[in-house]
Amino acid sequence: MNAINKNKAIVIMGVSGSGKSTIGKLLAEKIQIPFFDGDDFHSRENVEKMASGKPLNDEDRKGWLLQLNALIKENENENGCIIACSSLKESYRKILSREVSNSIKFVFLQGSYSEILFRLESRKNHFIPSSLLKSQFETLENPQNAYTLSIMQNPEQIVSKIENEFFNKSEIGLIGLGVMGKSLSRNIVSKGFSLSMFNRHIDGKEENIAVKFKSEFEELANTQAFDNLSVFLKSLQSPKKIILMIPAGEATDQMIHELEDLLDPNDVIIDAGNSFYQDTNVRNRHLVTKGIHFIGCGISGGEEGALKGPSLMPSGSLEAYEIVAPILNAIAAKDADGNPCCAYIGEEGSGHFVKMVHNGIEYAEMQLLAEIYQIGVSSGKNPEEISNLLSAWKNNQVDSYLLDITIAILKEKENQNWIIDAIVDVANSKGTGNWTTVEITKEGIPATLIASALYARYLSSFKDLRTQMSAIYSEKSSIEIDFEQLRAAYELARIINHFQGFWLIEGISKKHNWDINLSEVARIWTNGCIIRSTLMQKLVQILKEEKNILVSKTLIPQIIKLKPALSSVVATAIQAGIAVPCLSESINFLNGLTTEKSGANLIQAQRDYFGAHTFQRIDADPTQFFHHHWVQ
Repeated sequence: MNAINKNKAIVIMGVSGSGKSTIGKLLAEKIQIPFFDGDDFHSRENVEKMASGKPLNDEDRKGWLLQLNALIKENENENGCIIACSSLKESYRKILSREVSNSIKFVFLQGSYSEILFRLESRKNHFIPSSLLKSQFETLENPQNAYTLSIMQNPEQIVSKIENEFFNKSEIGLIGLGVMGKSLSRNIVSKGFSLSMFNRHIDGKEENIAVKFKSEFEELANTQAFDNLSVFLKSLQSPKKIILMIPAGEATDQMIHELEDLLDPNDVIIDAGNSFYQDTNVRNRHLVTKGIHFIGCGISGGEEGALKGPSLMPSGSLEAYEIVAPILNAIAAKDADGNPCCAYIGEEGSGHFVKMVHNGIEYAEMQLLAEIYQIGVSSGKNPEEISNLLSAWKNNQVDSYLLDITIAILKEKENQNWIIDAIVDVANSKGTGNWTTVEITKEGIPATLIASALYARYLSSFKDLRTQMSAIYSEKSSIEIDFEQLRAAYELARIINHFQGFWLIEGISKKHNWDINLSEVARIWTNGCIIRSTLMQKLVQILKEEKNILVSKTLIPQIIKLKPALSSVVATAIQAGIAVPCLSESINFLNGLTTEKSGANLIQAQRDYFGAHTFQRIDADPTQFFHHHWVQ
């Protein structure tokens, strides 16, 4: 068997008379796990009510469903269990699934009213009379995500099909075994899910990738490995759930095109690559026409996060998300309260949009640390001395993953020399920072630190030109810096960076009616992702109260206190000829945002002078626009 672990619940559901108990007992006997008949857990009041011919209402069923939910949780980490339970409504199935660590498998025994009525009337000594059957059919909400079987087959056939579906097929498939795909595969298996893996076959280049990877790790022994796409798909349980871990862009489109002709309605494709959110919108709208669910899932944490628990940002239809939520929640990192760093972001490509902004914030966070490092070097300190100073900053205000790795990097030596000194000062990028900068420009939302960080990377790439210009213009001078002031400047610049990032999310969310929960975004960024920090932990509560963190009562005194330090550090750096684009942009932005009357009235007057672009007047209705006949 290559199947799901036995420590999971299988709920056999359907109306009375569909054969739930018969099938459940046969299946439990065959695979040797406990069987429970849900009817045995009804209260005496419920039994008497049904025996009198009165249907149960939702309130009657609530305690019964909670009791069965407790039974599932009690057994899921032991031997697993099989439960026969009518579970006629989606809301009932949600109660059964509540706080269950792994997904419950629902089997829906489907039959016609006449066939089941005949069975009920033939049955003796059962407390549910056949007169209640009509109300059950009226209550029944056909499940979208259950394994559906016709009761016209004999019980042995039904049990054989359930066994094949759940014990010979995988719960989820993953396509693309690069570094991230391999790490995520191991994560999925470690959480108890059965997995099928696929990697393309290219003669002489990519051969037997999945099979070779499976052989490398003992924990992958029960996975299924393929380089044939159609056979891979046949190995998956229905509805099929497939994670794409392949390069964004054309490669993703090609794979989706191949899959769409092989998948069934209600199957789910999860694009966990770094796709542009507008592309995700287009793919989502196309696949809806095929009846196939599509989820764009931002994923952050790098190779280590993919293996041990990333931050996940899924979006698409809520129905699609609920199909895969148990798996995504299980593999995600956990926040301080033990909750998964995974949350439904919203419709269409909102998950990939939020991941894009995450990367933009990340660009600025990295650039700020690079500027702190450059100031430290210019003050005459060696890498290890700078590392020690940064270590002293690790308190509740500035501690972060990026600070931690910077501290570690600056201590690292190779042959008695600091390795940082051997690295060429040219920073590359993969495109997400560019996407974010294009979006802020297009939408008119001035997330200026992200743009400045991107342009700093671009400037770094002109190494030869910088060397030439340095020989002409640069003045060799040291800088004297108060490192406590530098810490305060860094602290405030990070607050400004985070404000701009969440401001951008809020603006685009409103435009697309995504209704993104900013506090939830901050929460899932508290662990597993690159920008996790103590500041992010603070923002979870702050964003519950204010969408604009700069007007938070918690942060206002802190910002006022830190502002002079940021101004002083930037002035000192600029006077010493040190480029600090993100530090300087932080104070420029804050000064601009807190200036009630700016010089923009002159710009508008200039525009009206040469182009008759009109202007508004402070002494007129704001909806009115004026043109002045300027004297030459």
